[in-house]
Amino acid sequence: MAFFQKFLQKINGDDSTRGVKVGPGETAYFGTVKPDPNFNAQNDAEKLKKAIETKGVDEATIVEVLAKRSNAQRQQIKEAFQNNTGKPLADALKKALKSDFEEVVLALLMTPPEYDAFEIRRATKGLGTKESVLSEILGTRSNKEITALNRSFKETYGELLEDIIKKETSGDLEKTLVALCKGTRSEDYNIDDGLAKSDAKSLFEAGENRIGTVCSVFIDVLTSRSEAQLCKIFKFYGQYSKDGLAKDLAGELHGSLEDCLMVLVKAAWNKPALFAEKLNHAMKGLGTNTDTLTRIIVSRSEIDLLKIIQEYKRMYGKTLQEQILKETSGDYEKILLALCGTQ
Repeated sequence: MAFFQKFLQKINGDDSTRGVKVGPGETAYFGTVKPDPNFNAQNDAEKLKKAIETKGVDEATIVEVLAKRSNAQRQQIKEAFQNNTGKPLADALKKALKSDFEEVVLALLMTPPEYDAFEIRRATKGLGTKESVLSEILGTRSNKEITALNRSFKETYGELLEDIIKKETSGDLEKTLVALCKGTRSEDYNIDDGLAKSDAKSLFEAGENRIGTVCSVFIDVLTSRSEAQLCKIFKFYGQYSKDGLAKDLAGELHGSLEDCLMVLVKAAWNKPALFAEKLNHAMKGLGTNTDTLTRIIVSRSEIDLLKIIQEYKRMYGKTLQEQILKETSGDYEKILLALCGTQ
């Protein structure tokens, strides 16, 4: 599978904290958005009120406030705005803004679980289902994040996420997404070499070494083992197949199921590189997939966007910010760059 081989060559199989300096006694933080040390929710709420009421709307102030505050601080701003005006901040901004800039601003006002739930709802609502969005979110979140997502989805939309997945998908893809949706995947950093060897052999026997593919074996292993354990399995798999698991998967599977399982494989190797690849794909060719661009930059801004930016430069020889400048414009461009840590 050429694109995955290139992916591995670009990342060198390394998911380290390379390029990020951490001082003595400091805890590594890979987000680009940090809490404002001089934060005052009342002042920010008042600034936003004035920005919204200004003739023509003061978008620069909206960017300066919302893109330079942590999500927890934005929740306090929302509460202060509601108390001061009697109106939800999101509603006021929705009336004042438009297009992709509005989408980013409203996304920033949601908590991470609310935003994940919103994106999954949008991906499954109406005609057609965007399976790639489901795979991206469920395949890259921790158990804690998935538990919070399930709770938020039920509270916001009155339905169980698992029921929506069963309704909107089918077959082996449904089984994979439902397994991920349960949020019970191992997160143990301790590696079991014996189990890894056994799993590697089972994967080979279920796919490359037989006519037809036993998808259930791939689904069970890839959705239950920890990312550290999966990396060990991939290495042992090389003892059975000269092509490697990724290429064999491409030969055995196709479509949405292949895409979903490849998310799990790539996320195990190097999650920031996976997101860098998705961002590059969103801005490649004619047109820009602003939904993907917004979702990844907003959702990773307090997790690992700094590492994603580093991987993007390493993999594509240009900065993410340079590509954003090339592919976007106006206030949408400005708020994305602000979230990337560009002043």
